[in-house]
Amino acid sequence: MTTLPPATAPDRPVRVAVAGLGWAGREIWLPRLATHPDFAVTAVVDPEPGVRDRARDTHRVPAAYADVDELPAGAADLVVVAVPNHLHAAVAARLLRRGVPVFLEKPVCLTSAEATLLAEAERDGGAVLLAGSAARYRADVRALAEAAGELGPIRHVDVAWVRARGVPDAGGWFTRRDLSGGGALVDLGWHLLDTVLPLLGPTRVTHAIGSVSDDFVNDGAAHAAWRGDAAAGRRVPGDVEDTARGFLLTADGSSVALHACWASHESLDRTTITVHGAAGSATLRCTFGFSPNREPTPVLTRTRDGETVRLPLPEEPIGAEYDRQLDALPGLLADPAGRGAAVAEARRTIDVIERIYHSARPTEPERQHALAGRHDR
Repeated sequence: MTTLPPATAPDRPVRVAVAGLGWAGREIWLPRLATHPDFAVTAVVDPEPGVRDRARDTHRVPAAYADVDELPAGAADLVVVAVPNHLHAAVAARLLRRGVPVFLEKPVCLTSAEATLLAEAERDGGAVLLAGSAARYRADVRALAEAAGELGPIRHVDVAWVRARGVPDAGGWFTRRDLSGGGALVDLGWHLLDTVLPLLGPTRVTHAIGSVSDDFVNDGAAHAAWRGDAAAGRRVPGDVEDTARGFLLTADGSSVALHACWASHESLDRTTITVHGAAGSATLRCTFGFSPNREPTPVLTRTRDGETVRLPLPEEPIGAEYDRQLDALPGLLADPAGRGAAVAEARRTIDVIERIYHSARPTEPERQHALAGRHDR
């Protein structure tokens, strides 16, 4: 697992603008930035006047703009980009070419070509690109990485994030392939790969295959009601997968089985990571994200020679990983050695995603849905 940098207190608060006030920008990043002592929110950016005005007034932000091109030079030391997926690379590249550092929400890119675009923009503008990678900042994931370091060579990793129900923004851009880039594999799978690939070290992924299915994406009972997305009245059918399964092989012979699922017949939303090493295995059972339908307590166990023991985990509130990533951002922003690192990691991740999609048989959304008739608990 990549070593996380220590938090570095800046000489003054980092002036930050938030571009994109959808769910992630509005609910995750803006409230945390507005109350964090190391940041001062100087601007919000969103094309919807009502959305940006409410955000400006709620968090007492000095300025609001419709487009990042309207940001005055020197108005922000960093721009958090949380626009819809299909705009991620283009908006970030425009800022980077102006010499403005960017913190880009996942997915960092939707294609390898977009990774190249970001690398060129970062190089041409001389500014650093930082990437949203909150899962690796979870205390339980860090404890799993420490346990995995005592298992000898890693032979295989099983990783899954399976929701009972949780199709995000159903009927909106999240379930449109042209706007999102994909379904559960791009959304949940990015977090899973961002967690697992560092465990494997620098080895190259030589093979990646997988399958996708869409039994739930257009089923109203499977929607992520806890997000509060305004899906009522939408009639645009989704054309992305709600479930993806993949299998990876690396150059050193290790393997990964991946399962990303927006909706299922399970009772709880659950994330499970099992690392199999030559000297034993370690398993983390928890729930990534903000869903209230979650495992009550993360559990980390280690198994050796037929004996399974539970390892201690610190308690932390839901969403603490996002606070912890913000703690680290000023230090990352000030580190010139970090330039190019986010793009390199994103290129590795999107290469795997592209290959899984390429191997998966295309499917069309079904008109009969597997959760039809179920009632919210």
